[in-house]
Amino acid sequence: MDYAGALRAELADHLLGDGVLRDPQWHNAFREVPRHEFLPHFYRQLHNGDWERVAASDPGWLGLVYADRVWVTQFDGDDTVTGGTPTCSSSMPTIMAIMLEALDVHSGQTILEVGTGTGYNAALLCHALGSGNVTTIDVDPNISARARQRLHDNGFFPTCLTGDGALGHQERAPYDRLLATCSVATIPPAWLEQTRPGGLVVTTLHRPIGAGLLLITSHGDGTGEGRVLTADGRFMPLRAHALPPALAGAGTFDRRTTTLPFNTVLDPASPFEFFAGTALPDVVAGPNWLAHSDGSWVHHHGSHVDQGGPRRLWDAAEDALVEWHDLGKPRRSQFGVSIDGDGQHLTLGDLSWHL
Repeated sequence: MDYAGALRAELADHLLGDGVLRDPQWHNAFREVPRHEFLPHFYRQLHNGDWERVAASDPGWLGLVYADRVWVTQFDGDDTVTGGTPTCSSSMPTIMAIMLEALDVHSGQTILEVGTGTGYNAALLCHALGSGNVTTIDVDPNISARARQRLHDNGFFPTCLTGDGALGHQERAPYDRLLATCSVATIPPAWLEQTRPGGLVVTTLHRPIGAGLLLITSHGDGTGEGRVLTADGRFMPLRAHALPPALAGAGTFDRRTTTLPFNTVLDPASPFEFFAGTALPDVVAGPNWLAHSDGSWVHHHGSHVDQGGPRRLWDAAEDALVEWHDLGKPRRSQFGVSIDGDGQHLTLGDLSWHL
């Protein structure tokens, strides 16, 4: 076994040992599909916030490729820049494995992948299901073309398309499974219309506070129901689902004390964070601030907060914490998802929140 093969085996066995891989077909796929062929270069962030390009000619490149880490491959939708807002990446293998396992795929089933990216995930799908059963789409023509070439160079020949992933791809529908490796604010209706009744959709919510992996069973008519998965997952948004910018700190403000730590609301590892997102929809966050496009904002200073704009966002967070305790501190996996004629909702028992 060569060095790359040994690193692949080590990564696959790591995922198996951590319990995120259970199905032998995915374990075999991670052992066999060469991630390095889809990551000839990528960017890693330095401690000062700058980005460093890492290429195949650099020492340690191969070891980094097979680390259980996400690697950024594009910024601001532009292949020529080396910093900014990430718009393409190779996802963390642990999250990829969790999503692939959640798909519960079986031999002969067809799948639509939204967000081709580097093509590595599509290669894993082709290894398990056969290239003829895999359709993958990306909005960026350059990304799509590169992924297609790398897939072909490695013996994988899925249907590779360039287009708006929110629209799916009707020509090859219905699909047994749909996997979105980008996040969405709401589930595009086309995804559930193009997934056959009983088929599964796996994606993640685009929520700066309270993101989550979703598993939805399609009814085949644009409706469906499902649940939030236990594991957290954060992905770049489908480009049409990115939130508008918001700035904190403009205008007059009120100052008061607080005992609620900022990380309790913002840290994905906090058991309260997902519930906090139900009280703070469409709120964006910075190192010590929250803001909404309606002009509401809060600066958190540890022992006190400054709040401005039409709403008091930190008051909403503190009220949500009280409600969360009263409800028995529900975790993300206790939430459901309902998509029907009344709209799209997160649910928790008799409670529901619009997506």
